[in-house]
Amino acid sequence: MRLAGLRESFEKKRTQGFLVTTVANVRYLSGFTGSSGFVLITKNKNIFVTDFRYKEQAERELSVGGIEKRTEFPPPRGGIGWDIIIEKGDRLKIIKNLIANLGIRTLGFESAVAYEFFKGLSQCGAGLKPFRDAVERLREVKDREEIRSIREAVRRAEDAFRDVRPHIRQGRREREIALMLEERLKKRGCNRIPFDIIVASGDNAAMPHAGATSRKLSAGDLVVVDWGGEAGGYYSDMTRTFLIKGSGSSNGRGEDLTRKREIFRHVLDANRRAVSAVRAGAESRTVDSAARDVIKSAGYGEFFGHGTGHGVGLEVHELPRISWARSETLEESMVFTVEPGIYLPGLGGVRIEDMVLVKPDGPEVLTKLPRSLEII
Repeated sequence: MRLAGLRESFEKKRTQGFLVTTVANVRYLSGFTGSSGFVLITKNKNIFVTDFRYKEQAERELSVGGIEKRTEFPPPRGGIGWDIIIEKGDRLKIIKNLIANLGIRTLGFESAVAYEFFKGLSQCGAGLKPFRDAVERLREVKDREEIRSIREAVRRAEDAFRDVRPHIRQGRREREIALMLEERLKKRGCNRIPFDIIVASGDNAAMPHAGATSRKLSAGDLVVVDWGGEAGGYYSDMTRTFLIKGSGSSNGRGEDLTRKREIFRHVLDANRRAVSAVRAGAESRTVDSAARDVIKSAGYGEFFGHGTGHGVGLEVHELPRISWARSETLEESMVFTVEPGIYLPGLGGVRIEDMVLVKPDGPEVLTKLPRSLEII
């Protein structure tokens, strides 16, 4: 189905082949989990090229389910299985030979390729037609196995966090908590950490993508923890915000603490409203607006500057985008985050991030950790 969808896309634009070089897209189409290789798809050929280091891995992974595999070059005509080629030397020379041998007059390619690669590709003997997000659009809608892996990635991330949660307390350093969480994620079975874990406290919490520092958690701090897990190459992404006991107020009267509780309440409301707006057929901008309108109405619109969410799968940030700037129709089996936030310089920030699956009867929230304010 994946290859059929891609063929339909590029054949409509009168191209005889499509070149895929992005690592995540190569994996999605072929099942290959290595870090070096590319795919060339034509009307009746599936060609995979990698180097000697991955010869056995490619033959094993591309033959799952009885898919045919060969190693001749040039690949034989006929058949629709995978032709595996082990490259020796110049990759662009191999592409040029494939274009000539397969009679490709116009070649589709991913528009995000590096400029130097594009310059070389333009000399390979075919007209070029750039495609933006051709494979990424296919990846938006998850199949049953992908959803199973994402669920497991969520479970591993949440179990790891439960292990670490008792250690989030006054006096602990941000980096100490982040390292502890990373260790637990790996012990829970995550082969990769999808991104650098964020543990941001106090003033640092006012930066949406703050790195974990040596700062100690202090009385009255808001603490934002943003992390994710992995399973079968698929990722999860979630955020929770906590409040450390104590006023943390310079004037000693607790006004800061009251405001911190207030912005938490607004962010939680925005999260719930956005999740409630999720349904097949809705526009992604509608979900963003549901969250953004809550925060704007509370007077904090200028302090919520990022989109409300993003797709999660083979990459931790992928389509669809849940934003005011770009809208698309939500479809059943899309998986994405809902993560409104308020970030106040000098005070701190709050973000509550969940992962949502679009189902026929509405949204399913995949993340199960409590969202209410926990004072620790």
